[in-house]
Amino acid sequence: MAAFKLKQPFHHAVAHLYWDPRLADVKLAQAQYLLARLAQFKTLVTDRFECTPSLILTGDFNSTPGQASTVCNILNVVSYVFRFFSILFLVTLYHRIDVWKNFPLCSVYASTRGEPLFTTYTPTFTNTLDYIFFSPSDSLMPVSTLQLPELDSGALSNYSHPSDHLPIGAKFEITKDQMFILRNERKSVYQKN
Repeated sequence: MAAFKLKQPFHHAVAHLYWDPRLADVKLAQAQYLLARLAQFKTLVTDRFECTPSLILTGDFNSTPGQASTVCNILNVVSYVFRFFSILFLVTLYHRIDVWKNFPLCSVYASTRGEPLFTTYTPTFTNTLDYIFFSPSDSLMPVSTLQLPELDSGALSNYSHPSDHLPIGAKFEITKDQMFILRNERKSVYQKN
């Protein structure tokens, strides 16, 4: 994880969740841990810079669009699944979730052009597993995404794509007032040296 301060900080995290659908509880636990750590980091950045930072979360979530274990839906699943655990655990878990509720996530592809047909294409499985999530804000907005190949380009890996996953990408726009602060800070750093 990293935080970058423009006028308002944002942070970027990368994740890789477990793949096996028969062990969905492992993926669920990983997603819960990820969200708890991101919430903890958000609190640290919020307290230090007195702001609400934006988030870009990228990675291989090994979840198809619409699966309950995707990060956009994980809070609902976590709160439902863990209702059956002890009260002490619930208090700890709900505290972590409450911190995160004010930090919604959207898929960059879904919000700009729709989720890709696939980010992995093998002889036995073809679907989208990789995502770029962001928290909508006035200071950081997605403007475009990387164009992905069509299904007729063949299974992965191949000559053009040496991995079983396609690279995904997005361009974000930082608002002008954010850039103004960045230029001023950069200029003052150079003047001090």
